[in-house]
Order: sequence, then C-alpha cells, then structure tokens
Amino acid sequence: MFKLAFLATLYTLLLLSCAPDIAPPPLPDELSSSSSDLAELVPSSSSSLVVSSSSIALSSSSSYVGGSSSSSLGGGDSVNSGSSSSSAGSVSSSSVGGTAYETVVIDTQIWMKKNLDYNVAGVCYDNDPANCNKYGRLYDWATAMALPSKCNSKLSTSDAECAIATPNHRGICPSGWHIPSNADWDALYRSADGTSGTNSPYYSPTAGKHLKAKEGWTDCGPSGSGKSYSCEDTYNFSALPGGGGDSNGSFYYAGSNGFWWSASEYDSDYAYGRSMYFNGENAYYNYYGKSLLFSVRCLQD
Repeated sequence: MFKLAFLATLYTLLLLSCAPDIAPPPLPDELSSSSSDLAELVPSSSSSLVVSSSSIALSSSSSYVGGSSSSSLGGGDSVNSGSSSSSAGSVSSSSVGGTAYETVVIDTQIWMKKNLDYNVAGVCYDNDPANCNKYGRLYDWATAMALPSKCNSKLSTSDAECAIATPNHRGICPSGWHIPSNADWDALYRSADGTSGTNSPYYSPTAGKHLKAKEGWTDCGPSGSGKSYSCEDTYNFSALPGGGGDSNGSFYYAGSNGFWWSASEYDSDYAYGRSMYFNGENAYYNYYGKSLLFSVRCLQD
C-alpha cells in the first residue's frame, strides 16, 4: 500500500513539473521603505522649508520637437517667469499669450504647480478635452522624454537616439525646465515630509498628504473638511489625481490616483514613476512599463 501511494505521489509531481506556467508575471507592487530607511523617516526639527510661488506663461499649442537628447529637445516655448512672492505659500497668476502655469518654490526647487498640457502626442483622460483642462495630458515615457517611440523598449545607453541628457533632461518641458529624475522627486518628498537621507529612489509615508491638492481627490480634504482622508496641500504643490492610461486606449483611476513620470529608467522596458493615492498619506515610487500614459510635472533647471 505504501509503495502504491508513493508511486501515485511521484506521478502527480511529474505531471505538475510538466505543466506550463500559465500565470502572468506579477506587476511590481508599490515599493515601501526597508528597515534601512527608518532613520530617514524621523522628521528633522532643524529643517526649514521655503515655499513661494509665481507664474510662467506657456503656449499650449507648441510644436513637438523629437530627436536627440541635446538642447534642441522639448516642445515648449521659453519661459517668462513672474516674480516670486516672499510670502510662503502665496500664489500669483498671470497669463501671457498661452496657458498660464503657476510655479511653486519648495525648499531649493521650483516646480510647475500643475501637470503639463502640451498638445504633442499626449492624450486627455477618456479622450475628453475637459480632463486635459483639469488634469493635464497623459504621455507615454518616450513622448514625455521627447524621444522616438522605439525608446519605450530600448535602454537609453543602448541607442544614441534614446540617450538621456544629464544632469537634466528637458524632454517636452519648456526651455530652462526638465523632466524630474528620481533624485529630484526624492528631494521633493524629503522636503515635504521633513526628513533627510540619500537612499534613492525614496518612499515617503507622509509626503502625499502634504503634496495632494485640497480638492479633486475622492473623499480626501484638509483637516476639518469632514473627509475621510488627508489632502492638505501644505506647500501648494497641488498634485491632482489625473489617473493613467495604456496603449490599448484604456484609462483608469482618475479622481483617485495620480501618476507622474521621472526621467530615470529601470531597464529597457520600464522607467520609474511616482504616485499618490486618495486613501493614503504616502508618496510612492515604482517602475512602470514605458508605454503607459502618465502625467508630467516640470522642474526648473
């Protein structure tokens, strides 16, 4: 009897070993901090954060310029900067010709205060122009980088036409601005959560609540709003949940999640992005397929 049971078990194991692996590869989960990061999560009591804002005017109908990663990159006009206010968190606004983009100073960085809305090869969420007005456009990685579409499946170091300029890659941002790298996003997260450190890419357990806009997120608002989740917009970054899309024409998560590209690659098919969700205070990083459609925020050089 024991021999028969053993043979039956062996036969089953052989069948399983020959069965095809039909399960799809798992998508990478949002990456959280490891134990080595815990020291960075303690706020620094001596840190000082400078926040102010001004505005720049860009043309929303600017032409797309692809090609190499030289200074000819980018589809944006040059920038006319307004004067920064000395009052932390104050906002000034002006428009010259095209769309007005307010800027916000957070510590040593100057960010655009809303997502880019250049009509290059980006799309509006659900193909609805009203969503471009609200969230900005969604771009695949190569388009955001102002690179040929083949660069969505090639590593920048493997093809000269896919090269990424260092230290700043302009992409479709206007002259004097660039697509933020992992290091740039890390600096923003650390400014927002009051920590210090060098680990990169960096996940923050609290930066999300400080960077998300007070309105526009599902059941999320500032203290005293009666909403279930915290969206404080402490530093006027005003991140909005523009959602994302894919190359098949599907869209997802507008109103609840926001995704933004970085200029940093993971490998030939994936690049790093940043994300925030309506129901958490976190600010995440992850690597995503380059053909996905995400928002773009520009950072001043």
